[in-house]
Amino acid sequence: MKVKITIDDKIYEVDQETNLLEACLSLEMDLPYFCWHPELGSVAACRQCAIIKYKDDDDEKGKLVMACLEPVKEGMRISLQAPQAHDFRAHNIEALMINHPHDCPVCDEGGECHLQDMTVMTGHNYRRYRFNKRTHTNQYLGPFINHEMNRCIQCYRCTRFYNDYAGGKDFDVFASHDSVYFGRHEPGILENEFSGNLVEVCPTGVFTDKTFKKHFTRKWDLSNGPSICHNCSLGCNIIAGERYGSLRRIRSRYNGDVNGYFICDRGRFGYEYVNSENRICIPLKIENGESSPMPREQAVREISEITSGAKKLIGIGSPKASLESNFLLRQWVGSENFYAGIPANEGKLIRQVIKILKKGTVRTPSLSEVKGYDAVFILGEDVTNTAPMLALYLRQAAKNQPGEVAKDLKIPDWNDAATRVVVQNATGSVYIATFHATKLDEIATQSYYAHPDNIARLAYEVMAEIEGNFKDETKVEAMDNANQPLSSSIAKAMLAAKKPLIVAGTSLYSEAIVQSAAAVANALKEKGKDPGLVYVVPEVNSIGLSMLSEQFLEDAFDKTDSADATIILENDLYQRKDKSSIDAFLKYQKNIISLHYLENTTTHQANYVLPVGTFAEADGTVVSNEGRAQRFYKAHQPDNDIRSSWEWIQEIMMDKWGSASFDEIVSSMVREFPELERVQDAAPSAEFREETQKIPRETHRYSGRTAEDADKNVSEPKPPEDRNSALSYTMEGFTGVPPSAITPFYWTPGWNSVQAINKYQIEVGGELLGGNPGIRLFEPKETTDLDFSDHIPLQFSPKQDEYCGLPLYHIYGSDELSAQSPAVKERVPEAYIALNDDDALKNDIREDDMIEVSVNGEKKRFAVKLHKGISPGILGLPKGLTETAGTEFPFTATIKLISHE
Repeated sequence: MKVKITIDDKIYEVDQETNLLEACLSLEMDLPYFCWHPELGSVAACRQCAIIKYKDDDDEKGKLVMACLEPVKEGMRISLQAPQAHDFRAHNIEALMINHPHDCPVCDEGGECHLQDMTVMTGHNYRRYRFNKRTHTNQYLGPFINHEMNRCIQCYRCTRFYNDYAGGKDFDVFASHDSVYFGRHEPGILENEFSGNLVEVCPTGVFTDKTFKKHFTRKWDLSNGPSICHNCSLGCNIIAGERYGSLRRIRSRYNGDVNGYFICDRGRFGYEYVNSENRICIPLKIENGESSPMPREQAVREISEITSGAKKLIGIGSPKASLESNFLLRQWVGSENFYAGIPANEGKLIRQVIKILKKGTVRTPSLSEVKGYDAVFILGEDVTNTAPMLALYLRQAAKNQPGEVAKDLKIPDWNDAATRVVVQNATGSVYIATFHATKLDEIATQSYYAHPDNIARLAYEVMAEIEGNFKDETKVEAMDNANQPLSSSIAKAMLAAKKPLIVAGTSLYSEAIVQSAAAVANALKEKGKDPGLVYVVPEVNSIGLSMLSEQFLEDAFDKTDSADATIILENDLYQRKDKSSIDAFLKYQKNIISLHYLENTTTHQANYVLPVGTFAEADGTVVSNEGRAQRFYKAHQPDNDIRSSWEWIQEIMMDKWGSASFDEIVSSMVREFPELERVQDAAPSAEFREETQKIPRETHRYSGRTAEDADKNVSEPKPPEDRNSALSYTMEGFTGVPPSAITPFYWTPGWNSVQAINKYQIEVGGELLGGNPGIRLFEPKETTDLDFSDHIPLQFSPKQDEYCGLPLYHIYGSDELSAQSPAVKERVPEAYIALNDDDALKNDIREDDMIEVSVNGEKKRFAVKLHKGISPGILGLPKGLTETAGTEFPFTATIKLISHE
């Protein structure tokens, strides 16, 4: 609802649900602030947003109030420019700056600092304080964050985000007399998975990106690309910044439908593999185990000769590669010879998820919409480690039920200070069913640890409780009453909620879990509720790849005749399947062509290796777990042979695709796959222009274009041309607000920090101008013919001396690429086996003992970790680590004690 208010004698219409600070910023007025954040709400700690509020039209003096704590009311009159307000803001910031070191020239935040912007905005230009300043000792906070406490202005944003919003436990504020310190109780690694957001949340240079510091350059000297994080399936929006051919940093890119203002630490700091010494930068030919570089033209010619004509080809795609790259590979080898480069048990589950998304009646909310649900039931997913940003927003959803108490007291949502006094640390209905303890257990109403089959049975019991009884009486016999108290509690909580949310996924390789989650959601829908259903899938383009192919790795392995050439796209097969299977398959291939970014076991088996671009050097489209198609763009054009995979394939297939643009390739893909039609609307076409101009990747302050090549030529070189997007590799171009899908950086006059995002939004904290990036491919149907209640598994019971092996996921380590980034590598755990306490006691095994695990005849040795919550008969093995790569889950194993620690 809109109301009219008067600001400095002008009448404006604003949203009644906001406070005055939000209203003024949404009207594009410049009102300084520090402690307020659109996602964190108001606490009025900094006192910087002071304005004058008048009692009525006759009041000429007014009173000083903090805009962030003042609700909007019809007919109210305020002033931002009144001398009393202006002077207060100027004196306040002078007081905040008394102990600041004024070290802007050497500060990593210099030039993109909110403190700098607000200081200039208030008119505080010169320091009058001439006495000794208070100083602090900085702490080691791990490989991600650099700490410089002397720059702090005590706005409290850091603790409010880290502790209150992200659930951190090892960071706080410590105070004594006039000294306030933000840090840990002792130096050490920040344990929270979202600590990197302190870099953007902090309005000063207290917390800065330590990985960026290693190869620092100023913000205005970066070439930026609007991109998508490739480290999980959620599709968080990021900005990749490059300088002199190396990727320097990752920052969050606001998308009100997806990640909002934040990203996880794996997404922020897992980029450095792009700069790895193991990057493949030139085409390689491998003969007799020796690799030799070859010119690009020769590589294209030889591969064309090998694959042209009536040759038998095999193409293996990748969930890390774009839709366009997978599609062109499919065109190259033929649809019948194209295989999704994932195991069948994973691929079939993803296909099942797609079927439910396409034909089901329950809506899959966007990532950001998850915050609006008020009861949660998680089935089988360790969400913090498989989809970290989903875990962050589930924490916010857990606050909604107790938040109703604050609403009943007429406390607005944005008033964080008052809400926390009322709610304290209370959480709503969150039920978690996994095979081991997870980090979200700390907000759970109740956690249930069991085998995947028993988790699915619990879900079906919940469905039965919601329905009252099974519609098909023959299925009642499959159930038992073992979990009736728990299933009854879950059903009651879901039915009592306004918006219940069911979360499941493919992580435990259980079709029963996928089906049972849909069964519960569908039962709630039929009871008139408004449920949501979220599935977590393994990788950034798992959904997109599985929409292009129903054939998987095992189907390729089953081909009895060898192919003339096998093309492997952005995929290390040894991460997917056991070594013996991959060796047996590759052994009989005549020519193996690998397109990849890094040297790996698969590239070492290839005959030809082509260097392809990562997310920072390639263009493409990926489809997230919710079915959202999003574009990512190059941050720069490498000065070597690295290019997008689809560009390599295009050049090899010159006779058919040689002159095709990216948009033409997308059009061809859509003609063959009509269900991908909306992909064309995910971003502006390459022909898009703003006022006849392209959108520059570089800021207007970009420096060094002439000097960077001065050793070769004193003339400024012509920048590369980008024929495949509306972006340019220059600082020249449109200087306003571009379409959200192709926004490479945030800047507006007077706003050099990330807070400039305010100027790119319709209303502060809301949708971006022109709409949020991405397009949803799936929406729920009115009716469905899917039957969700026919996959009730048998009760799992452990067998004597036999164990079911299930995957344990780690945010640092389970993703093969980010784990090769130096900062992330420091956080990757050593390989281990997790056991139940009773199973360990039965086998005389203690913590850190070495045991031998026999899986399918192969024996491996690991140290033991006693893991809370694991049920008897189950062992957990970290997925994706170097020592566990290629392990196929679930597996049956035996264990043997080798030695005591």
